[in-house]
Amino acid sequence: MRLNRYIAQAGVASRRKADELVFGGRVKVNGTVADSPGIDVADGDIVSVDGRDLSARGRLVYIALNKPKGYITTTDDEKGRPTVMELVSDIEERIYPVGRLDAETTGLLVMTNDGDFAHALTHPKTEMVKTYRARVAGVISKERLARLNRGVDIGGYVTAPAETELIKQGKSSALVEIRIHEGKNRQIRKMFAAVGNKVIDLERTAVGEVRLGNLKEGHYRKLKQNEIDMLKK
Repeated sequence: MRLNRYIAQAGVASRRKADELVFGGRVKVNGTVADSPGIDVADGDIVSVDGRDLSARGRLVYIALNKPKGYITTTDDEKGRPTVMELVSDIEERIYPVGRLDAETTGLLVMTNDGDFAHALTHPKTEMVKTYRARVAGVISKERLARLNRGVDIGGYVTAPAETELIKQGKSSALVEIRIHEGKNRQIRKMFAAVGNKVIDLERTAVGEVRLGNLKEGHYRKLKQNEIDMLKK
């Protein structure tokens, strides 16, 4: 694993900030000052930042956040936009988001300082199912839902089969629940666009069996142990 990624997964800083820490001479690997953020870190290597051993990170934190619109799912933003970190500023440990939701998407976001957990949860081989509720413009027919269920081309990439359920069809819009296990950039929006329906609102309601429930926007809760165990599986 690259050194900057190791530092980021340890919850110390973003990769960009990790690069700055390395170039500032503040990072050591096995007692030697690191000269590049790209060097490989193997199991058993001791990495320290400002003398603090990252292998002894202390308490692991796992939370579920209900992300509001307008917040960026990163630890910092060069454009000065609000990030989800502002919503968890009262947590002492430095946690970070697992995966991403685009700025206009609301709903369930898992955050942690457990790098191994985060990596496993976002790895494509894990195929963790994410559930969304999308309000889309117009009428969405059974044929369009069937296309989503088979997989659609979203611009040079054909998505894996989805699971969809029409919750409500109104005069000018429809509410659809959709479950996918992939995480391409703006994938849900692109999928509906591919069948002719623009997404108006999008909310993630579940990751695996961890559900958003009645958690208020902008608020978070600790994951229960059985939820953590389920996600780790």
